[in-house]
Amino acid sequence: MQDTFEAVKEVIIEVLKINGENITLDTRFIEDLKADSMDQFFLIDGFCEKFDINISDETAREIRSVKDAVAAIDALKK
Repeated sequence: MQDTFEAVKEVIIEVLKINGENITLDTRFIEDLKADSMDQFFLIDGFCEKFDINISDETAREIRSVKDAVAAIDALKK
């Protein structure tokens, strides 16, 4: 989970162009990072590329926080 978290954090920093020092598992994309719908699309795309997985639209809609992203990615990697 920690490895996944660090990789997710890298994608967030790259896509949103932020420093990322305050990103935790509880960080929410919209409320805390001010991500809009396009940002969310690019984040999901970035996660798919980084982990070589395919996140369905249904799963993507459920990803609202870093913790959600890490859990979804870990589940898809198995």
